[in-house]
Amino acid sequence: MAMTRTPVRRVLDYAVLSVLAFVFALPALYLFLGSLKPSDEVLNGLSGFLPTRLSFDNYAAVLDSLNSDSTGYFWQFMGVSVLLSFVVVTGGLIVNSMAAYGLTRLKWRGRNAVFTLVLLLMLIPFESVAVPLFYMFNGQRNTLYIQALPFIANAFAIYQFHTFFKKIPPSIEEAARLDGAGPWRTFFAIIVPMSRPVFASVAILTFLIQWGSFLWPVLMVSDPSVRPLPLEMSVFQGQQPPDWGQILAFGVLLVLPVLVVFAFFQRWFVQGVASSAVKG
Repeated sequence: MAMTRTPVRRVLDYAVLSVLAFVFALPALYLFLGSLKPSDEVLNGLSGFLPTRLSFDNYAAVLDSLNSDSTGYFWQFMGVSVLLSFVVVTGGLIVNSMAAYGLTRLKWRGRNAVFTLVLLLMLIPFESVAVPLFYMFNGQRNTLYIQALPFIANAFAIYQFHTFFKKIPPSIEEAARLDGAGPWRTFFAIIVPMSRPVFASVAILTFLIQWGSFLWPVLMVSDPSVRPLPLEMSVFQGQQPPDWGQILAFGVLLVLPVLVVFAFFQRWFVQGVASSAVKG
């Protein structure tokens, strides 16, 4: 019999969760308030949380300072990051979901060995293969496609899709086959619509990783015309003397697209988390 929580226990749970949420939100709050303050008031410890002398001057200064051929254009850097993230997320959803479906439902020799290899690839950090990849693709430096191509196929995304697809009853696909649907039609007309939560989860996680990608652009990009936003922020931060108000404003502009993507996918993402918790 399921245990019901008492009102006191429920209040305590919400109180603890509220405190934890507030603690985790403090850095984001400090980032936002600091972006609205003069540079000499940003690094003032806890007093940085006091909302005094707030304005959007730092945002205007960031956009003005990155608005010429010599410095590059802020919206160009933003556009590069948006394009790369779109390609990696969209391509990854297609490639990784199809690979996971083949490993989950289709029967072919060597399937278990391939899936084991996918699991092993999850254990290899990107930093350990970054230098070999750099020498392999050195001739394609300063291009857009080389910043996206190595990250479309992702072992962890395949594993997430594989885990979700295994929970779908095979009887649904058997009924589709009796109606004359082949593997392709079954996948796109039945499996994909039923798998919105895992697609949302993979999309959010893939976007977060790609949007914050830094090591690979550092190795492969020196041309400002194809420089993504995180790499440009490191260049901007390295200018002397550092203007911390503008740096934090740049940080807010870097975070905003992440919030937009999460707000777009959060409905299905929450459904996927809740479903996993119930089935677990």
